[in-house]
Amino acid sequence: MKTPTLLDAVRIAKENEKSAMTIYGNAASIRENAVCAPLFTQLSEFERFHYERLTALEKSLVEKGDYINYEGKAFLLPPVLKVEFAEKTDRMSLMEIITEARQFERVSEKAYADLAARLTDPQGHAMFARLAEEEHNHFTILNEAFWSLNQTGTWKGPQRKK
Repeated sequence: MKTPTLLDAVRIAKENEKSAMTIYGNAASIRENAVCAPLFTQLSEFERFHYERLTALEKSLVEKGDYINYEGKAFLLPPVLKVEFAEKTDRMSLMEIITEARQFERVSEKAYADLAARLTDPQGHAMFARLAEEEHNHFTILNEAFWSLNQTGTWKGPQRKK
């Protein structure tokens, strides 16, 4: 079996980001998830940003053999929300989405961290380390949502840090 190259890894990461963008976009459009729509919309936009930056990296690597500067992106939390779910089916639907999203973010974080560890180029290392950090942040936010729904049956949006 052939060992994947950096370009192979970038292309796989792009497809994963595209899938996440779609999953979050779809989750934001589900009527029962309306209260969570701002969070899912922002996650979708964040994954689009990752996809676009990975596309730019792929192009630069192919055309010039160079890494790009990855400036990262801040995650701006939506307003604090608190909504109780009356029906278990609504909560379970949301729980399934959050569970899948958490798993995706965990896998993405590990993949980016592994790539960062393999790269000797400082700019490439910094980019993938930052991507891993951003995916970890997404996981943490989704984990808080999962815990809140699982423990209290209430969606309590991410808390802003003062």
